[in-house]
Amino acid sequence: MIMEDEFIVALDLSDMTHDLGFDVVGPYATVAEGREAIARHRPDAAILDVQLADGEVFPLADLLIQLDVPIIFHSGHADTTSLLARYPAARSANKPCTSELIASYLVQATSHQF
Repeated sequence: MIMEDEFIVALDLSDMTHDLGFDVVGPYATVAEGREAIARHRPDAAILDVQLADGEVFPLADLLIQLDVPIIFHSGHADTTSLLARYPAARSANKPCTSELIASYLVQATSHQF
């Protein structure tokens, strides 16, 4: 699952995730869209921007953690230390970062083999 409200970033994340062999759910630009998507299908992992079009992603991150879905924060609006204190099992990459970093986190989070 990809939660990102910046179109170009969302497209890049979608392409990278698809190229790694994952089925892509999203991208979604709002927490509301994410909730609806999760109600239809539990994702294997989630890449989350912290600041979405309708507010912060934390309510959705809390739901994903309850469902035992690995999360990767990808944001320019958050402090990594604070994120990892709140979500110790998560991974965090500050924007801008390389797609290789996000890819490695995604593979680690899902134990996905190429």
